[in-house]
Amino acid sequence: MLLGLAIPAIFLHIKYQPGIQIGAGSTQIGIELSDLAVLAVALAAAVAGFRLGFAPLVPARWLWIFGAAFLALVVAGTLYPLLGKHDYRFLVHFVTAAKFAEYAVLAPALPLLLRAQRQLGALLWAVAAWSAAATAWGLLQFAGLVNELEGRRPLQREPSFVGIHDFAALSGIALTIALAVLVLRRPAGAERTLVVVSGAAGAVGLVLAAAAAGGIGILLAGLAALAVGHRHHSVTAARAALVVALALAPALGVAVMRNGSITQFAHFLGLGHETVNKQDVESYVQRSMLAYIGVRMFADHPVIGVGWQGSEELSNYGPYLADAHRRFPNAPPVSFPSPQHAWGVQNAYLQVLTDLGVVGLAVLIALFSAGFALAGRAALRAPPGTALLGVVGLLWLLIAAGVWNGLGLVAGIPLDAVTWLAFGLAATSAAWMARVPR
Repeated sequence: MLLGLAIPAIFLHIKYQPGIQIGAGSTQIGIELSDLAVLAVALAAAVAGFRLGFAPLVPARWLWIFGAAFLALVVAGTLYPLLGKHDYRFLVHFVTAAKFAEYAVLAPALPLLLRAQRQLGALLWAVAAWSAAATAWGLLQFAGLVNELEGRRPLQREPSFVGIHDFAALSGIALTIALAVLVLRRPAGAERTLVVVSGAAGAVGLVLAAAAAGGIGILLAGLAALAVGHRHHSVTAARAALVVALALAPALGVAVMRNGSITQFAHFLGLGHETVNKQDVESYVQRSMLAYIGVRMFADHPVIGVGWQGSEELSNYGPYLADAHRRFPNAPPVSFPSPQHAWGVQNAYLQVLTDLGVVGLAVLIALFSAGFALAGRAALRAPPGTALLGVVGLLWLLIAAGVWNGLGLVAGIPLDAVTWLAFGLAATSAAWMARVPR
């Protein structure tokens, strides 16, 4: 119940959260409601571990090893830039590294808290209900009836009370709950209601958020869900068609919502006639330019990168700005990184390469591979009750992996929670598998 109650606080934009700011040298440490929610979950997991044992953590030992290694690299990434970069904002980046590591406690908390199917149901219902609330608020924003983060801007992509990419992530994991149930069995009773709520809220929410990375994630999740259903011989033609529709319709809706951005990107490539306002920041062109700068930084620092969030430091991206202006002459000036707009790379995987080098990316790949292996094994080989847990974990990992394509590694946001919760579900599925009689 505590885990379910923590969902609304964790999946809420910082603008809407009560909190306090504590001065720490040249930066501030923010303590928000979401931090308290994560702490409460961690404490509850610790109590459960001491009362009932920590055995559920054992089957996912490699997941914990790779997760700890990646977090250690993040912390180390705040230290080694100090050896050569005297202007590196150590305190600022150390605080964000600590916040990033804080959300990681959600992963080991899940195997300790979710020891029965009814407990999994409470989590899934909490996600579905909060997704429905977020989608309802997003619809009001779309209609121009309530403010979004920047005022009233109807008839465009909306952030709800979460944030654009986080809204996409929340909607994506809600929708995959419906997909997971549909490919394993015909829902009935309360489970049928769960499928309807999560499916409708997730699909509409993905369209409202209109994050292209979210569309990619749900397409991957839909394909994986169908593969699981085929493996179990459990999905009928009608339910398979419903799964395809639930995955494909939001992806098409996202494409329609983003048609203006896609058209402008086509103009950038030389197709058609460009009508974009030069004072606006166009996402696809800007992302291409930021990726170019990120690749240049990585090429000069390939092993361990420029340090955690070092790609946001002027001393690191500055040497490549002139080349970027020549390569992207039509990009608005405001779209280029600057001390006023430290845009970063805006792709988590490229940022890992830029900030932590090939070492960091190798560990991140190992971490995701361990999660996919655990969740995939349960999804494909476990009996129906445990298989549902594995399928949900697998699909949540795919949603997280997809949405991170459109965002840099930002600490303390709901997408962090989605990622670590997905790893936690994968670990929980391994623990449940260990209890199945051979």
